[in-house]
Amino acid sequence: MKDWEKFRTFKERGEWVELQFMADAASHGYHVLKPCGDSLEYDVAVEHSGDMLRVQVKSSSVRNGTGYLCQFRRNWLVEDPYSIDELDIFATYVIPEKVWYLIPAAVLLTPPRKVGITVCPMTALRKNRYRYEQYREAWHLLGKTRCALIAQGKAQAAYIRSLQKGTSTNKTGRHPERIRLGRPPALSQGRAMRSEAKPCPEQSGSDLARSEHNRRGQSCTHLLRSQPPSGGI
Repeated sequence: MKDWEKFRTFKERGEWVELQFMADAASHGYHVLKPCGDSLEYDVAVEHSGDMLRVQVKSSSVRNGTGYLCQFRRNWLVEDPYSIDELDIFATYVIPEKVWYLIPAAVLLTPPRKVGITVCPMTALRKNRYRYEQYREAWHLLGKTRCALIAQGKAQAAYIRSLQKGTSTNKTGRHPERIRLGRPPALSQGRAMRSEAKPCPEQSGSDLARSEHNRRGQSCTHLLRSQPPSGGI
């Protein structure tokens, strides 16, 4: 049995992940604070140089084909989303890989909000699987101020939106991923030429012979016309 499968509920696993985060943050030299109860929107607070950051801890063990799917919602029963006024950074733990992603809350909560993203790409079929790799083990973000995180997060969110608008369609109106994965043009032309060379199955043998005779006659006529007259200049 795997370590994360030993817990009876997701709440127990969440408490274990929070302990993992606090231990790792402390090992990087940060002062970790744990609020009493679970009524606040953040799980852990990190104090550094007189400033305090509010951290919401998440975890994932679900593979989605190209990486690990991380959900950023309160729970399945509450539809009210998080707000950058309530927390400053998401800390997501990919349990099977033992990897942390520290993502500014403004990156995910700036409209359009992102409820789920793919991190830790294992088989990257699309370039957007690498958009969040800069936040992999980004412990230095815990040393930034709240205003700096918001500014950086909004800038990154705007950059991602520009990529989505620029790559959604090309001049032909087709999705770039479908074009990239489509059949190579040379192969398509070659198959088209071979298909044109095949005779129609409904064409009889006499029709084929008559077509070949006409073609040879046209070739001979072209050669005679291209030769100069016998009584040349």
